[in-house]
Amino acid sequence: MSPQSSALPSSTRPVRPELAALVKSLRPGQRIRITQTVAINTRRKWNTTVEGVFRHVNFLATGLATDRVPEDDIVVVTVHFTKDNGELSSITLDENSNIEMISGR
Repeated sequence: MSPQSSALPSSTRPVRPELAALVKSLRPGQRIRITQTVAINTRRKWNTTVEGVFRHVNFLATGLATDRVPEDDIVVVTVHFTKDNGELSSITLDENSNIEMISGR
């Protein structure tokens, strides 16, 4: 798959091609594990992991959203899933995000 065909075109910030391809291949009901790096300042970082059942992907527009300056909008990829305790949750992808498919439906 070429980088162009695996891109998530509605995202302002690029997503790694291999992660974009995985996200595009996910189907509702598949179990996933998401790992992200949390950083505070530049001194402290730690990984956090969550598992759940994939629901869907969409795009979240953030930042200054006006008709006057639409270039200021930042659109990020948002992965929605259900945690084991039934909580509906979502994360936005960044350069430190990793998703693993644990099982299919």
